Amino acid sequence: MTRLSLKGKDLRRIGYKNDKVISLAIQVMHGYYKHSSVEEALLVLKNVLAQPEAYLEDTVLGRFATEMVEKKTPAIETQTLNKQRLDYAVFGAEFIEPSTLHQMDIAMKLPVSVAGALMPDAHQGYGLPIGGVLATQNAVIPYAVGVDIGCRMCLTVFEEVGDIYIRRYHQQIVRALEEQTLFGSGKEFKNPADHEVLHRKEFSEISIARGLQGKATRQIGSSGSGNHFVEFGVVTIDRPNEALGLKIGNYLGLLSHSGSRGLGAGIAGYYTQLAMNQCRLPGEARNLAWLDMHTQEGIEYWLAMNLAGEYASACHHIIHQKLTRALGLSQQTRIENHHNFAWKETLYGNEVIVHRKGATPAGAGIAGIIPGSMTDPGYIVVGKGESLALQSASHGAGRRFSRARAKESVSHKAMKDLLQKNAVTLLGGGLDEAPQAYKDIRQVMRQQQKLVDVAGIFMPRIVVMD
Repeated sequence: MTRLSLKGKDLRRIGYKNDKVISLAIQVMHGYYKHSSVEEALLVLKNVLAQPEAYLEDTVLGRFATEMVEKKTPAIETQTLNKQRLDYAVFGAEFIEPSTLHQMDIAMKLPVSVAGALMPDAHQGYGLPIGGVLATQNAVIPYAVGVDIGCRMCLTVFEEVGDIYIRRYHQQIVRALEEQTLFGSGKEFKNPADHEVLHRKEFSEISIARGLQGKATRQIGSSGSGNHFVEFGVVTIDRPNEALGLKIGNYLGLLSHSGSRGLGAGIAGYYTQLAMNQCRLPGEARNLAWLDMHTQEGIEYWLAMNLAGEYASACHHIIHQKLTRALGLSQQTRIENHHNFAWKETLYGNEVIVHRKGATPAGAGIAGIIPGSMTDPGYIVVGKGESLALQSASHGAGRRFSRARAKESVSHKAMKDLLQKNAVTLLGGGLDEAPQAYKDIRQVMRQQQKLVDVAGIFMPRIVVMD
């Protein structure tokens, strides 16, 4: 019996063009149609060529039919902004630049947005303004959370009398800060501390977290660059409050500001790009691409974000524990509040996702710390739960100058003179973080009297930065 013999030119003659398909088709036909005539084989091949989709499930012909079907990538969902933005409350509008308001206007046109607010420390950021609060329906926006996921303030108040202790042990505090802290982008400990957060199951269950676990281990207990700091100062409580657990008096305080380091940055970068790949938005809004909370990607980001938040908290706790132990201090209480995060909250009877980028929770009775600059007081506050602000408050004074403008506008002498005038010792730090680059925290606090009650202040005395 004559065996089938097909050549490439036979298939090209009936319309086949792809060399890979031709090679596979000849192999299949010679293997499974070896006793067919050339005419019969070509008829089969013509049928497959005419409608390859019909043969995808065929155990024989599907071997080359799949190569003939155009591999279509899922279409990127194109979203349009609403023509009218939703209204939102602005606190301290007279001190907020038009570009920042415009950025918030864009966020309030997203089809997933349901409410928003702008804090008095607001200034322009990427996507959502820093100081912006945005509630969405079933959607989480990685860039509205931010790159430094879970960045926070952490204040430990000690039993020691602050001004007396700092005068008496100034050199010891400086040495402890220099020995026990580590600052800078990419900086890692040679012998890092261990913490239970490093053993969380998310590190093995989420691929991006798994790849960042080594970096997270080496960086735990460290701080980033920019406006991150660790500082000792004087805490003054002028009214008792159950949320604080502190009596009226003068205390030693340790305040730190930093976030989730390389872990948070890696998670933010990965899921922001993933969101942009799945959700196309007009140019101005492109950084506000979201992930649906009902999808695998949305659920995974939520888990990764919370992991980064817990990691950021652990970094602070390690810093405070090391300094407390090094100086032999006695802790009275700890106050911690974070920003650059998203929370599931109830609004108008429905669950929403509330993004606070450079804004902190200020629910009724919730304690927090809102720092100024290195020469201005930080305010120890208790939230009032103001609904117009989505139960939020500012996370600090907010920048008056960009980093580049600060370097151009502030001299080293002017910065040094201001530090001396306020009896502040600065270890590290640059002109981009000069006190003059920040808004007046007193003015910011006046603009949010409806949002928080002030229970006390923290005055920096010894500050360490990158």
